[in-house]
Amino acid sequence: MTKTKGYWIGRVDVLDAEAYGRYRTLNAVAFEKFGARFLVRGPVGKLVKGGARKHNVVIEFDDYAQALACYESPEYQAAKVHLDQGVEADIVIVEGYPG
Repeated sequence: MTKTKGYWIGRVDVLDAEAYGRYRTLNAVAFEKFGARFLVRGPVGKLVKGGARKHNVVIEFDDYAQALACYESPEYQAAKVHLDQGVEADIVIVEGYPG
């Protein structure tokens, strides 16, 4: 059985740049520990349907279990405190399509 990748898909509006900066500094610890790779990280894009946020992020993990473990880790939860203070965000963790 082929292992499928795991992904975080995030849509973010930064309300407090200082809190968001702390979040990014701390989330790097969890992302490194769990082998996260940024595939998309930035504001450039065109909304073609639905609502929008300013920043869009796609982060890839070796598998879905790693993606979930990263989110639930103490390292990420320490960072998430700052995300909750300075950002409006939609984050979904999904399993990749095995083809």
